[in-house]
Amino acid sequence: MSYDVVIFGIKMTLSPVAFSIPLGSRHWDIYWYGVIIATGFLLALIYGMKNAKRFGLNTDRMLDVILVATPVAILSARTYYVIFDGQPLSGIGDFFGFGDSSGFAGLAIYGGVIGAFASGAVMCKIRKVNILDMFDVAALGFLIGQGIGRWGNFVNQEAYGGFTGSSWWGMESTKTIAEMGEGLVHPCFLYESIWCLTGFLILHHFSKKRRYSGQIVLLYGVWYGFGRTLIELLRTDSLMLGNLRVSCLLSALLCLISAVLLVVLNRRFAALTENAAYHSILEEDPDSAASGETEHPESDELAQNDTENEDLQNDETEPETEMQKDE
Repeated sequence: MSYDVVIFGIKMTLSPVAFSIPLGSRHWDIYWYGVIIATGFLLALIYGMKNAKRFGLNTDRMLDVILVATPVAILSARTYYVIFDGQPLSGIGDFFGFGDSSGFAGLAIYGGVIGAFASGAVMCKIRKVNILDMFDVAALGFLIGQGIGRWGNFVNQEAYGGFTGSSWWGMESTKTIAEMGEGLVHPCFLYESIWCLTGFLILHHFSKKRRYSGQIVLLYGVWYGFGRTLIELLRTDSLMLGNLRVSCLLSALLCLISAVLLVVLNRRFAALTENAAYHSILEEDPDSAASGETEHPESDELAQNDTENEDLQNDETEPETEMQKDE
């Protein structure tokens, strides 16, 4: 199966199947969707490993968290899709893509995000990894994975919107014509890919100046939530809960809640310190706690005054000593 596609005047033919592996009298198809998703995950992992130290994370412990969070995220993405898709499963084989099923198809990003963060938080507690630091670097990894992974939707000719009404702006394929009729439709996969990759570049730069743990993941919530809300309104294949677009509702809530928390924590940080380049406002610094080092500005000021008084006394006694020597 292949699709004839025209996007912004560029014509091409796409096949969802990358290659097939012979298995006796049958074969196992490897889809471009899976290959592209795996590529995005790999690049996100590489980014996380290379920047772990900058976020104060131990790479070995971080890998332990990822090894557990990844399969949980995939199963959560599939479960989320099945719940809101509304299509009944014929059996457990349909869920995992076994037997006569068309494959492990139908994943929802929000299900994966929820599963990854929930299982990641548990693993961070077990492996003694700072949860907010882990979430910060994970948020940047998600933007990489989502930005690249959306091109899997392009190969499958899905995640598109309604008609653009333009003679050149948009996308058309044998699949969109069969489902929507003739006309160029919004390439929503492309909009979200550009939005995510742009967000990654901005937040990566900002992360070098982050002021407290958790700031980047909240900025991710604002950025991705806002963009996804608008893009989801264009799509024709949204997962629905009654008359509500589930992902649109979640995106709006994510954006709003993250924005409120950012305002609150930024004010709290500003109240604690004005000039510090970085300070965790949610947890005590374990290194400082272990060494027993604390800041006592009043004690420092008293010590300085004592030193000045002592110097003054020395200055007053020095001339008298000199006179006694002369006598």
